[in-house]
Amino acid sequence: MSHYEEKLQRDLDNLHNKVQHLGKMAEDSVRSAVRALMKLDMELATNTIIGDLAVNRGSQEIDQLCHAFVARHLPSAGNLRYVSSVLRTSHILERIGDYAETICRTVLQLSSVPPDILMRDIEQLSDQSLRIFHQALKAFSKRNADLARGTLEMSTQFTKTVDQTYADIVQEGERSSRPIADVLAFLACFNRLQRIIHQAKNICEETIFVATGQKKRRKRFNFLFTDESNSGPSQLAEAFARKVYSHAGFFQSIGWKPLNSLNTDFVDFAEAHGIDVHKAHPKSLESLDEDLSDFNIVIDLSGEARNYLPRLSYHTILLQWPVTDAHSPEAVFNQLSNLLEDLMLRLFGNDHE
Repeated sequence: MSHYEEKLQRDLDNLHNKVQHLGKMAEDSVRSAVRALMKLDMELATNTIIGDLAVNRGSQEIDQLCHAFVARHLPSAGNLRYVSSVLRTSHILERIGDYAETICRTVLQLSSVPPDILMRDIEQLSDQSLRIFHQALKAFSKRNADLARGTLEMSTQFTKTVDQTYADIVQEGERSSRPIADVLAFLACFNRLQRIIHQAKNICEETIFVATGQKKRRKRFNFLFTDESNSGPSQLAEAFARKVYSHAGFFQSIGWKPLNSLNTDFVDFAEAHGIDVHKAHPKSLESLDEDLSDFNIVIDLSGEARNYLPRLSYHTILLQWPVTDAHSPEAVFNQLSNLLEDLMLRLFGNDHE
C-alpha cells in the first residue's frame, strides 16, 4: 500500500470512528432523556440538556472532516458516496440529540411522573425506537445493506404502538386529570420518540446508498376512496388510480352502505375509456383485509365520511373531495382525474409519472 493509500485509509477510519462515537452519544442521550421522563429526574434531564452541546460539536467536527476529506482526496465512486452519507448521517444524529434535549426540557415542566398507562406506552415506544436506531447505526458502521433493509422492514411493525400511544395521550387530556401543560409535554415526548424511528430509517437508506449506490426508494402509500354506495365514483376513482398511478402504492375503495352491484353507467364509461372494473364489486369497511389504520390517505368523495367511518388513526389523513355531480361518470372522471394529478404532484413532485 502506498503512502497516499495509507493516508486515505486513515482518514476514512477516522470518519468511521467519529460517526460511531457521535451515534453512541446520541443514543445515550435518548436513553437518559427517557429515564429522566420515567422517573421525573430533574438533575438527569438538566445534565442531558447540557450534554447535547457535545453532540452538536461532534456533528460540526464531522462536517469539517468531510469537507477536508473531499478537498484533500477528491474522492469518486464508493468513497464519495461514503463521505456524502457520513455528512448527512451526522446531521441526522445531531437532530436525534436535539430530540433528547426536547424531551428533557419537557421533563423540567412536568408536575408529576406520567400516569401508569403512559408510562407503559412511553417505555414500549422508546424501547422500539432505540432498538431500530441501534440497528441502523450497526448497519451503517458495517455498510451492510441487508441489515439496513431488515431494519427498514422492522420499523414498519410499530405503527400500532405509535397509534395507541397517541390515543392514550388524547384520552389523558380528555379526562382533564392533570394540567394541560403536562399533556402537551407528553405529546412532545411522543413526537420526538416517533421521529427517532423516522431518522433511523433515513440512516438505513444512507447505508444502502453507501453499500450499493441505490438511492432512497420512493415512498409508496395506501389509498382508500370512500362514498356511500361504492357503486360509482369511488369505484371509478380506484380503478383509474390503479391504472395510471400504480407506482404510487395500493388503491382500494369502500362504501358505508354498499349496493349489491356497480352502477351500469359507470361500468360502461370505464370500459369505454380502458379502465378495468370487470371484477369490481361494492365493498364495505368490514370486508377489507386491512385495518383502516393501514391506510395512509383516505379520500372522501361524499363529504360525509367523518359521520360514518371510525375515528382515523394518527397515521391516516382524510382528504375531502366531494364530487359535484355524482350521477355523471364523465363529470366525476374529469373532476377526480385533475385532483389525483395534483395530489401525485404534491406527493412525488415532478417525478410522479
